[in-house]
Amino acid sequence: MDSTSRFSIRSLSLCIAATTALASATATANMGNIGTTYGLLPTDIASAQALSMFNTQVSATYYNPAYLAKDPRGELTGGFLHGAHELRAEGADRTGSIVTDRPSQNVLIGMKTNLSSLTRVKHPIYLGFVAGVEKLGKELLAFNSETSNSGQFLTYERQPLFLNLGGATTLWRGIDAGFATRITLHSEAALSTTTDLAGNTQYESLSVNAKPSIRSILSASVDLGETLCPDSDCFLDGFETAVVYRSSSNTRTTVQANTVIPGLIPASDPLQFAISTYDSYQPTVYAVGVQYSASDWRVGLTLEQQNWSDLEDEFAGDDIKDQAAAQFDDILIPRIGGEMKLGDTFAVTGGLAFQPTALKSTSTQDVNYFDNDKYIVGLGVSAEYKRTRILAYPVRLDLGYQYQMLQDRDFTINTTDPDATNNGTVVSTDGDVHVFSGSITLKF
Repeated sequence: MDSTSRFSIRSLSLCIAATTALASATATANMGNIGTTYGLLPTDIASAQALSMFNTQVSATYYNPAYLAKDPRGELTGGFLHGAHELRAEGADRTGSIVTDRPSQNVLIGMKTNLSSLTRVKHPIYLGFVAGVEKLGKELLAFNSETSNSGQFLTYERQPLFLNLGGATTLWRGIDAGFATRITLHSEAALSTTTDLAGNTQYESLSVNAKPSIRSILSASVDLGETLCPDSDCFLDGFETAVVYRSSSNTRTTVQANTVIPGLIPASDPLQFAISTYDSYQPTVYAVGVQYSASDWRVGLTLEQQNWSDLEDEFAGDDIKDQAAAQFDDILIPRIGGEMKLGDTFAVTGGLAFQPTALKSTSTQDVNYFDNDKYIVGLGVSAEYKRTRILAYPVRLDLGYQYQMLQDRDFTINTTDPDATNNGTVVSTDGDVHVFSGSITLKF
């Protein structure tokens, strides 16, 4: 390839980079979202998501939309989340062990209401939504897809836009059903330009489009005591079960660009580039949970299957990650959590979970993904004030903390970059993640 051709490709590459930035608000992101990586509201974070399927707050829209029908009151919730990461990789080629320590900072808002007042039908129908925005609201869409010679973690760091909308209703005594949608954005950008060998462009044409991708969430909840023995006491009183299906979703950007260089590349046969790549990905999830509630305490157990093996097909069509030949396993995540009331106002929540790694490969060419088994511990406190001097309805305050400990795992750096000197180097990875969350909920 001669020097002029190399320069023209370089110029077009710069145009593609600029187009991608316009299409996706460039920032570091990952194959996850706040709902699956940490939890949405403090109760979800504090219980390690073990009680999320039995949470009457608006986060039920994502974890178990059927549970929106459990509490007939409406609510408005606002919250924040700060995830502090110290993700490490140690090897002979490294001057420092920290791969990333950039925090994830989200603000969330959610609302739930009964729509039956809008119709002549008296049967209650509940609608809820929850949305989260990265960097305390300053970043609407986090997107980054790249190869790495030094390695990158599969999850964590900044989280893309989170948006969920759903509803629920009661089918029969103690049996509720819910449906929700998880909404992500697919961006498309097209660039056409004429350039000279100095990199100056003219006759530019740029278009950027984003369209929603809507994926479904289905769930059902059963209060066993109310369903099987509503008119008398029985041993099933206090027991609830729930099942949830969440279909996979992703965030994708597609860029098509072409350039003409007069005297070198004619308009009849322009130099063309097309890139399609994924950033955020949420696997298909099947979850089943059971909860027992007494007057002052409750305990819940959840088993959650995440089908990460489907990501292999997504990577095969990814123009940046296809050469990685990454292999993924479906994983089963056990979660257990409990809550205890301390009087009429306060309650404490705790939870434990173990999440095995979904990444089967210990070497992924050029992309060099890291992922580890992790132990998750949560703790939180909530306070519900039933009467205040200003508001006519209860106010709830929640604080949650979660610690994730990434277990040691070795990976081999695999790169085809001729300038890289670390090909074949073995690195040992681990990490610590601290998550802090708070929210305020107004009941109405």
